[in-house]
Amino acid sequence: MTPAEHARAGLAALAALATRVAETHAETIAAIADTYAAALRAGGTLFFAGNGGSAADAQHLATEYVVRYRATRPALRAMALTTDSSLLTACANDMGFDEVFARQVEALARPGDVLSLHSTSGESPNVIRAAQTAKRHGVKVVGFLGQSGGQVKELADVALIVPSDDTSRIQEIHLAVEHLICELVEERLRE
Repeated sequence: MTPAEHARAGLAALAALATRVAETHAETIAAIADTYAAALRAGGTLFFAGNGGSAADAQHLATEYVVRYRATRPALRAMALTTDSSLLTACANDMGFDEVFARQVEALARPGDVLSLHSTSGESPNVIRAAQTAKRHGVKVVGFLGQSGGQVKELADVALIVPSDDTSRIQEIHLAVEHLICELVEERLRE
């Protein structure tokens, strides 16, 4: 396969996966947008977390809400739980890495807030612990997952599961869907 053929095949596979998600998860995407918009209207905060590439997505998404996405509008309450290196390293050292997100949820999240978790497997212990802590504190949990959805699927109030085992493709779809949700939220908040 030539590099050009490889590029065409890779993008075609991504497009097919995006089409499949659109066909099977449009209602889930709308429900997540409604969940985010309701929390923001009520003065709540969106919290985002994940590991690796999903940590980068968490930071990216929180920025879209705080700064802007498509529309210039007032800042929206959003925060990535992946950015405070002192907090993350202190918690990992003193309590274990499984607690790095849960501890922040315990300290910062309140009923009416939303915790958006990105995990390609749904099995990351720190993401599971964050979901458990959120549930105990009356915080809604949204899961952006892949593969079978893992344990996070059972803890989430609403979950979008990308039907793939390919980590990079799952993350690409997660980010595309979260951008779409941000657009929908901006529209809903203008109503």
